[in-house]
Amino acid sequence: MSDSPEQTLAPGTNETGNRDEAPRHRIEIKPSSRWGLPDGGELWRYRELLWMLILRDLKVRYKQTVLGLLWTIIQPLALMTIFTLFLGRYIQPADSSVPYYLFVLTGLVMWQFFARSLTDASTSLVVNERVVTKVYFPRILVPTSVILAGLPDFLIASLILGCFLIGSGLWPGLLILFAPLFVILTFVAAMGVGLWLSALDVNYRDVRYTLSFLTQLWMFASPIVYPAEAVQEKWGLPGTVLYGMNPIAGAIEGFRWTIFTDGPFPMALVVMSSLVTCLLFISGMYYFQQMQRTLADHL
Repeated sequence: MSDSPEQTLAPGTNETGNRDEAPRHRIEIKPSSRWGLPDGGELWRYRELLWMLILRDLKVRYKQTVLGLLWTIIQPLALMTIFTLFLGRYIQPADSSVPYYLFVLTGLVMWQFFARSLTDASTSLVVNERVVTKVYFPRILVPTSVILAGLPDFLIASLILGCFLIGSGLWPGLLILFAPLFVILTFVAAMGVGLWLSALDVNYRDVRYTLSFLTQLWMFASPIVYPAEAVQEKWGLPGTVLYGMNPIAGAIEGFRWTIFTDGPFPMALVVMSSLVTCLLFISGMYYFQQMQRTLADHL
């Protein structure tokens, strides 16, 4: 046994008598680059927040509605019925074996996803004003979450389209496996336009009032109730290339081609729409990144 007195350490002190200090973690928030793209690593760290925003949007979307998810199929079916009754006898797709109501429904399924994404994304930052102005997180998660929240509605509408196809005796071939590529193209187009609109709506609230009107015009400028071949027959390849500047035109025609496989693949239209979609997406990311620095000040 040692003769030296037993030395006891006071709680929270070390052998030198100094108080133990827990390792400090310093979080430094720096302003984002004015013209750079969003930080991919930062977006990955906030992936759980993105998932929570998506779930929240899904929960509140049909809250206090009587019909609930039925609204996802009522709207395209109602439009399909109206267009078939009033336009079906005048407009026929190139392949007469495809019923006109299926032709229209295929375009409406894609259009509803695109149009709803634009509407929800344009007002997403203003709707989430309390969160955006009080807590830091990548603001791009807000419009991204509302667009991703529209995918379940698209899947439900696609299932109804599949039921109509089977009921009509039209079984898609293996080319249907390429349909997700055009869904991704639609999503990227919605992201590009949605980022532009959401940032613009913060400074100019006129966006929300003009968007509903412009969306209706945009629908009739897209190959939903008429085939894109009608544009090519009348205006030739230059008209098709110009028509392809509509980013949703190539996605709808490509998606429809994977289902019906009628006629040649609309290569020129799809390529042009894909290029415009990429341009919208990249420019939208840059513009949103620039405006992100002052979004909270304008809300």
